Amino acid sequence: MLHIQDSLYLDERELDFGMIRAQGAGGQNVNKVASAVHLRFDVRASSLPDEVKEAVLALSDRRLTKEGVLVIKAQAYRSQDKNRAEAVERLLAVLRQALVKAPPRRATRPTLASQRRRVQRKVQRGGIKRLRGRVGED
Repeated sequence: MLHIQDSLYLDERELDFGMIRAQGAGGQNVNKVASAVHLRFDVRASSLPDEVKEAVLALSDRRLTKEGVLVIKAQAYRSQDKNRAEAVERLLAVLRQALVKAPPRRATRPTLASQRRRVQRKVQRGGIKRLRGRVGED
């Protein structure tokens, strides 16, 4: 079981790992060893509570497919085990991010001084534009 937050855990059996060849430099090793990891996590079919599922699906994350599958590719390390651990950590980070609730916005009013400064700037700008007119037309 993977600890997400407080009393919220994720069953490791719900994670689907696929091993692929990593991109980039690495010499001949890159062509022989499948060290990169594709982690697929089906949010809709998971055992997470419904409100957590909704929060994750509401994220605007390009790694989330239309079917509700979160795909994470980890290939930073040459070791498959390290890439696998990194993919799991990144999944947990996404889940934790989805659980963070934004504080409610309170409506505020601009101060009287800021309103006066704004109007003064507008009057000054209008004066500058007025001086750009043709000379001697009066």
